Amino acid sequence: MTREPASQIEHEAAGWVARMDGASWDDALESALDRWLAGDPRRSGALLQAQAAWATLDRDMAGAGHAVRPLSADDHVPLRAAGRRRFLIGGGAAIAASLIGTLLLVDRLPRYETEIGEIRRVPLADGSTMAINTGSLATVDLEPNRRSVRIDRGELWFQVAKDPGRPFIVEAGPVRVQAVGTAFAVRRRDRGADIFVTEGVVEAWSGEGQARHIRIAAGEHAYIADDASITRSPADATSVYRALAWREGKIDLSGVTLAEAAAEFNRYNHRRLVIADPAIGGETFDGILRTDDLEGFAMAVRDSLNVPVDFSDPTEVRVGRKRK
Repeated sequence: MTREPASQIEHEAAGWVARMDGASWDDALESALDRWLAGDPRRSGALLQAQAAWATLDRDMAGAGHAVRPLSADDHVPLRAAGRRRFLIGGGAAIAASLIGTLLLVDRLPRYETEIGEIRRVPLADGSTMAINTGSLATVDLEPNRRSVRIDRGELWFQVAKDPGRPFIVEAGPVRVQAVGTAFAVRRRDRGADIFVTEGVVEAWSGEGQARHIRIAAGEHAYIADDASITRSPADATSVYRALAWREGKIDLSGVTLAEAAAEFNRYNHRRLVIADPAIGGETFDGILRTDDLEGFAMAVRDSLNVPVDFSDPTEVRVGRKRK
């Protein structure tokens, strides 16, 4: 009999913990879990590790108040409202806890997707944690000698559990970022990727073979294009943390133009912010707002620049010029 890979056991354990929701857990699932645990002595340990990861998530997310949408049959990652979760040890005892999200295995690899305005923290079976920004899609593969995440779109921040024997590699198009135990964010752009490091050091490059590798340390930001060209920003930990304010559901507008602020708000809201007068697009603003406070920002612009704002269209807010 072929021995089941440890990575597959980790994925299955994470799936079991995700199902431990009071709204759906029943005797049939509990019996199925008992059978799964009995099938391999390594599974009990993997289940405990996955449960510990969820418990860490609960502590990290306490009071964060991020939006949660209901389960959809078409989702890669069903995101459910908070509910009751059972922690089963050997199929026995249970305790209640808060469930932030659930996991669905697709083709044996978990895929995570957020809609517009959603921000998630998700624990991985290896002890790492991901924060997933609005409109993102990523696939996770935890192999015995390598951990990898492929970002198809959007932005993720990673707190990587140290495991020297299993490097953690993020793929964003041809751009690669590698770490062993550190914290960093990767945002996929049309022709490259932004990399922000909040802890430790990462190695990054684009392409294969003899591609140039660079090291990016805590407090640094770099943009690596698909063609391997590199743009590095001066080291500035404050700027890096401002760029990652989305992890708390906020947008930091310090020194950004009105046009840039509108683009940021439009990442998080279905209702669009339209700058109807290009002449005011270069005006700069300071402040920190919630990602969903588009209307509040528009009113602040109105009062600051003394320009009209039109809220009449439910699909957009127009700033700077009335409709003819």
